[in-house]
Amino acid sequence: MALRGRNSLTDEIFYFVTTSIIQHVKIFSDHDCCDALINSIKYYEQKYQFDILAYVIMPSHFHWIVEVNPSKGKISDIMRDIKKYSAWDVMDILEEKKMKNVLDVFENNSINYKDRKRKFWIRRFDDQVVRDQQMFWTKLNYIHENPVKAGLVVLPEDYKYSSARNYIFDDHSVIEVNTKMGGVKIE
Repeated sequence: MALRGRNSLTDEIFYFVTTSIIQHVKIFSDHDCCDALINSIKYYEQKYQFDILAYVIMPSHFHWIVEVNPSKGKISDIMRDIKKYSAWDVMDILEEKKMKNVLDVFENNSINYKDRKRKFWIRRFDDQVVRDQQMFWTKLNYIHENPVKAGLVVLPEDYKYSSARNYIFDDHSVIEVNTKMGGVKIE
């Protein structure tokens, strides 16, 4: 299956990315599952040497803006590994918590995949090249307002798994975010 022109974007470095869980199951309402995703992101941040410019982990999906280092790995490499290994870790958590009904959803969605026992993430992720500062701010605001629009919090900075806390409070306790890019022209 084609990668929608991703191979032609080898020199691009700024991306807005969205990926979702199969059937939009709200796994990331559980803090342990969020932490598993965060740990996977941190691990691959070191391996692929990318910078996180913004993020939000919603109950059934996550968004982020990332600056990749093409000599270390493309966005497809990063997303493949984060999705693969975070899924394994989340499945372990769900098994420990004996959440059989949720595990059944993932098992039922693996029927069309011969090599998988379970299917956690949707197959693809959506990515857009961030081409300028205006697009960066539009996507940053979208990310930070997502929990508010979903009715999860009143203010963006009240949501634990959002870079709004990094930008507003300089709080990098969940994950380090490069907040300096907001004032830099992206070319």
